[in-house]
Amino acid sequence: MDEARQPLSRKVPLPSSQINPYRMIIIIRLVVLGFFFHYRVMHLVPDAFALWLISVICEIWFAMSWILDQFPKWFPIERETYLDRLTLRFDKEGQPSQLAPVDFFVSTVDPMKEPPLVTANTVLSILAVDYPVDKVSCYVSDDGAAMLTFEALSETSEFAKKWVPFCKRYSIEPRAPEWYFQQKIDYLRDKVAPNFVRERRAMKREYEEFKVRINALVAKAQKVPEEGWTMQDGTPWPGNNVRDHPGMIQVFLGQSGGHDVEGNELPRLVYVSREKRPGYNHHKKAGAMNALVRVSAVLTNAPYMLNLDCDHYVNNSKAIKEAMCFMMDPLLGKKVCYVQFPQRFDGIDRHDRYANRNVVFFDINMKGLDGIQGPIYVGTGCVFRRQALYGYDAPKTKKPPSRTCNCWPKWCICCCCFGNRKTKKKTKTSKPKFEKIKKLFKKKENQAPAYALGEIDEAAPGAENEKASIVNQQKLEKKFGQSSVFVASTLLENGGTLKSASPASLLKEAIHVISCGYEDKTGWGKDIGWIYGSVTEDILTGFKMHCHGWRSIYCIPKRAAFKGSAPLNLSDRLHQVLRWALGSIEIFFSNHCPLWYGYGGGLKFLERFSYINSIVYPWTSIPLLAYCTLPAICLLTGKFITPELNNVASLWFMSLFICIFATGILEMRWSGVGIDDWWRNEQFWVIGGVSSHLFAVFQGLLKVIAGIDTSFTVTSKGGDDEEFSELYTFKWTTLLIPPTTLLLLNFIGVVAGVSNAINNGYESWGPLFGKLFFAFWVIVHLYPFLKGLVGRQNRTPTIVIVWSILLASIFSLLWVRIDPFLAKNDGPLLEECGLDCN
Repeated sequence: MDEARQPLSRKVPLPSSQINPYRMIIIIRLVVLGFFFHYRVMHLVPDAFALWLISVICEIWFAMSWILDQFPKWFPIERETYLDRLTLRFDKEGQPSQLAPVDFFVSTVDPMKEPPLVTANTVLSILAVDYPVDKVSCYVSDDGAAMLTFEALSETSEFAKKWVPFCKRYSIEPRAPEWYFQQKIDYLRDKVAPNFVRERRAMKREYEEFKVRINALVAKAQKVPEEGWTMQDGTPWPGNNVRDHPGMIQVFLGQSGGHDVEGNELPRLVYVSREKRPGYNHHKKAGAMNALVRVSAVLTNAPYMLNLDCDHYVNNSKAIKEAMCFMMDPLLGKKVCYVQFPQRFDGIDRHDRYANRNVVFFDINMKGLDGIQGPIYVGTGCVFRRQALYGYDAPKTKKPPSRTCNCWPKWCICCCCFGNRKTKKKTKTSKPKFEKIKKLFKKKENQAPAYALGEIDEAAPGAENEKASIVNQQKLEKKFGQSSVFVASTLLENGGTLKSASPASLLKEAIHVISCGYEDKTGWGKDIGWIYGSVTEDILTGFKMHCHGWRSIYCIPKRAAFKGSAPLNLSDRLHQVLRWALGSIEIFFSNHCPLWYGYGGGLKFLERFSYINSIVYPWTSIPLLAYCTLPAICLLTGKFITPELNNVASLWFMSLFICIFATGILEMRWSGVGIDDWWRNEQFWVIGGVSSHLFAVFQGLLKVIAGIDTSFTVTSKGGDDEEFSELYTFKWTTLLIPPTTLLLLNFIGVVAGVSNAINNGYESWGPLFGKLFFAFWVIVHLYPFLKGLVGRQNRTPTIVIVWSILLASIFSLLWVRIDPFLAKNDGPLLEECGLDCN
């Protein structure tokens, strides 16, 4: 194969010995479910009809949820990249690099909750990445307009002049200094340079001094002066009013004046704070990301962009090259809208009590989606194609030319040719009529533009002029906004800035595109960039691109590409899950709901299944709450959701349990996920379902019906000095009440059931077994929540205990007193006593 056409990556299908049994057990489980539900529906429980009906409805919902979750995993794949081929083709030593430029986006809001030192480490890891320096630009979005973030970034740019050459000279991994110096490994391994030990000690000393300066800035920022912050020249800081300030841009490092201590060029580093004014909807993180898209398009306009949260640093310096193996692949690259990397985390305890790592999602679900149309976008650690974010359709796959076979008789060929001539002639004749029809049915604003950039040859002379002549300038400005510089940049498929513009004029234009009124009456947030309408803007953004026919790629390098921090304590974790679930509810009620949006486009059927599952799952909280309450009700009332089982019924129940276990075991086998991670995921599915997901449903309904919006606090990104101390930090939140009440209810039910069996004798122990199994299933799944509730020092807030015990007691006593599942008599029951009272 020609070197220029060699693939830079390849699919690695899973062995048939692992995936075929998995598919087979899914089919068997579907059959067993059919027989199971036939038995459940046909065998009513008359003396506990309400319990039976609720349980059957819940079980049907769980089965549908399982189908939505399972079938997108039908074609899981893995991928491997060829970095040597990428280097040989685009980055030969001694020649100018032909690798595509990349713009990095880092977003931060509140420096008190997202410590500047954490953001600084992320920025330093980007500046030191293993990629040509003239191809890298880092944009930091400060949506809080904090002078602390600005000054911390200034200090970071100075420290980068020492840190970057040190990393590249000795191939340091990871290139975030905080995490590099915390490694408990032999740092002398593979480092044979005699000066390494001396320079490492010197660099560690420099970093400690850098931390002191950053911490001093943080301490200074604790007390805000009455007149507000002032800059070094004595002028007031423009961002003193967080909700009312102009746009700010500062270039710290760049091609003009950014060199390290050895005189080598450094990547560009740009501080951006978009304009904020009262009365404008700024759309939170999605709006900040769109502002970065426009600023970067004006200043550097790299064809690819990578976005990171402020607490996600580059753990693998070659991660960008891994992504370029897909984006720049001659066979695959043109149809790829983004390359998503899995999220990996530092600082989580070994047992991962609250499933913070999300291993099942990242190592099972996402691999399955990669075999269909690609993984969903998860908000960070993702390399985008800029043109895909602009709302364009994916390039169409050209059909191979038809071949003529010489084995047919000559007259047959003539007939075929004659038929083709007739067809061509007919088409030619009807072309003007077709053009008239086409004009009548113009594309709406929410569709892709009528031109396809992928079909225009940029290498041809005057290609840019041809594009400008094809597309009306006014239509482009209506879609992209009133900036001729930005509109011109959207026509450059391979990136690059306008050479005729001066740096001063470009900065002025960059300030213009981050003004708060720039997006008015444009396609931003509807068809272009990050999509608005949900707090989980990542799902919507990826969904829109897949609807345009693009595909995404899931890349799992041997060394994790990026690492971040996750909430450790139970309260923060539940609030994080609440935010995700509320975002899914918002999408469910929006115009972009996958249940009805995007038909007739490029979205594949199984990919739609996955998106439907991603917005429907919070509704499972209602049947889950009911199902977790049923064991306590059964134990308190002496009733059960099934009649006495016969041999056939026992067979279906046993078969279903076997299939459930077999599915999990085979899933773990082909994915490589450990049983601990799998079980923690199952537990937190119940914990999050009866707390965060339940609250998300009600808050979403309040927002849609009553217009009551819910505000969220940013999850804290920093912990205490003591390892895992945050794990035991307890914070009061109403999310804790439902699962605590469920635990108490089931404990009360177990005590009541056992007491009743002791009083009634040996025969009552048999029916009790099923009820106890049911109750213990709930308690075991809520066990991590119980440990988090108790904590290390057993300092659970009194209000949680009081409310939970009160609710559980009232509910239990009410059921015992009313007992609605027992038949009631209309009047007093009169019986003859047999005694003669006369």
